[in-house]
Amino acid sequence: MSLILKKQESMDFTDGVGLQRNVATTPEANEAAPPGQSLDNGNGCSGNQMNPDQAIELHEMDTKSQDVKLDALEEGDDKKLSKESDIEMTYSLDDIPPWYACLLFGFQQQMTMFGGVITMPFLAASMFCVQDDVIITGQIFSTAVLMISIATFLQTTFGVRLPILQGPSPSLYIPALVFLSLPQWKCPAESDLNDNFSVNGTEVDWKDRMREVQGALMVASAFEFLLGISGAIGLLLRFIGPLTVAPIIVMIGLGMYDIAASFASGHWGIAFLTVALIVVFSQYLRKVSLPIPAWSRQKRCHFQWLKVFELFPVILGICLAWLTCYILTVTEAFPEGNAARTDLKTSAISEAPWVIFPLPGQWGTPRVSLPLVLGMFCGILASIVESVGDYHACARFSGAPPPPPHAVNRGVCMEGFCCLLAGIWGSGLGVTSFSENIGAIAITKVESRRVMQWTALLLFICAVFGKVGAVLATLPLPIVGGALIAVFSMIISVGVSNVQFVNMNASRSLCVFGLSVFCGLMVPNWISENPDAINTGNAEADDVLMVLLTTGMFVAGIVGFFLDNTIPGTAEDRGLICFHANKSSRHNDREGCYDLPCCFSKIRGWKWSRYIPICPGFLDKHNRNGDNDLKTESHM
Repeated sequence: MSLILKKQESMDFTDGVGLQRNVATTPEANEAAPPGQSLDNGNGCSGNQMNPDQAIELHEMDTKSQDVKLDALEEGDDKKLSKESDIEMTYSLDDIPPWYACLLFGFQQQMTMFGGVITMPFLAASMFCVQDDVIITGQIFSTAVLMISIATFLQTTFGVRLPILQGPSPSLYIPALVFLSLPQWKCPAESDLNDNFSVNGTEVDWKDRMREVQGALMVASAFEFLLGISGAIGLLLRFIGPLTVAPIIVMIGLGMYDIAASFASGHWGIAFLTVALIVVFSQYLRKVSLPIPAWSRQKRCHFQWLKVFELFPVILGICLAWLTCYILTVTEAFPEGNAARTDLKTSAISEAPWVIFPLPGQWGTPRVSLPLVLGMFCGILASIVESVGDYHACARFSGAPPPPPHAVNRGVCMEGFCCLLAGIWGSGLGVTSFSENIGAIAITKVESRRVMQWTALLLFICAVFGKVGAVLATLPLPIVGGALIAVFSMIISVGVSNVQFVNMNASRSLCVFGLSVFCGLMVPNWISENPDAINTGNAEADDVLMVLLTTGMFVAGIVGFFLDNTIPGTAEDRGLICFHANKSSRHNDREGCYDLPCCFSKIRGWKWSRYIPICPGFLDKHNRNGDNDLKTESHM
């Protein structure tokens, strides 16, 4: 062991969570690796193949290096551990930054997601035929943001426990829009609306539409809750590898390019100015430190050098672009009605009430309609596939181990519970994991769970205090589009990075990945352009197929899952050993990051917890045996 420490050199390899770590290399290790072959890790997690004897020898050397790492942890030498990560996080998952830093980081996350938060409630108001009523639209907005804040706090605290924000779910909006586009639910002509936005003399007509969506959302979310709490989703993880997750994450980024483009098209110059600022701050100036005034009991007033550009690239980029828009608006450089002007929504500030607190059942008793429930089921399935991909993407960005079954079960279960709350409150939208903020983690290097909880608090303030949300609503959409371009590009990158665990020299890997992504792009695009092509003779079945086949993440995930589990290939070729390595590593110093907080942390030690799908320790013994089987198979 001491020999390894003395002769340690900086050789990088990628472990099961995508961390580039420095592994001690010895003359024996150099002899074991043939010339020109990449020595990624002791489990043989490399794009190139090696013979079984070499794989076993490398595995033994990695075990020794893991022992060194465990000794360093027991001695409290955190520096030895931190040097083994190439993903340099300013604040790690369990870190607690100062409250003022949490406030700024949380505001940055809020600004990143605010484009979707603003857009989706207004789309819902249009779906309910009240898009011109500022008061009703404001109530729907406040209700949606309140549900997002509650869902974010519950998910980060008791759910999957990753620093992942919840947001309005487009996959649940699509079936509702399809259903409300039927002739009996179509919005009336503008001439049929009176000053009170009543329809045919009935003032509650728009509430009928809302109650239909509420009831279907509650039934579908109960189904999602049962899928999570029963462990059905977590059990599928044994069959989900990099070639299933990578296409899903790639399609999350590629599937949102049209939204980013629609926002940015209002003024491409401002949009790309925002992109350029974020790139400059996060990449070119990330090592630059600035003196910041600070105060402490020991040093009193003093200056502290901080890497401001690395910590706040998104919020600095947005604020500077916002300031530029304001100056160009005041100087009349932007013509009237230009999307980049900052005075387009100023009337909303004066019209918004100071305090709004949405109550459950505010729109009346929910109704249940079978066609919409079936459509919502499809939306829930697409949302689950997207969320599982988001969990893995967030774990990769955060440097955390891949989420184990109990964490995924709790995450899906919590999303179902929060969607149920959204149906009871009547937000008109369900909630799901928000991809934009996962990319923001990679840019800002801040993965603290506490920051996301502060973000939930800020969202709660926006929901309750109407003026705050109205001010943020004045953010020009081209700036939002520029921020989304920068963030979604990171999502695509992390999706592609998952294939590093796979033997990409094997034809099966190339086939699975390429075909999955191509189908994820082709099928939804063709179905959207040819909606009449789906005609089974049953309207409900048509709605089901329409929702599924127009969701690129669902198509890519299903194709990747099917091909990866049916085309013959070893566990090493499929990347399963590396991808799931950290789930069962007893030397992993972060294996408890998915455990429940407070007194719940002792649950893992109870024997009965391995049989409860949402408890830490679920299937622990089974997983260890499964991983041993994978390693044995790779050495045969």
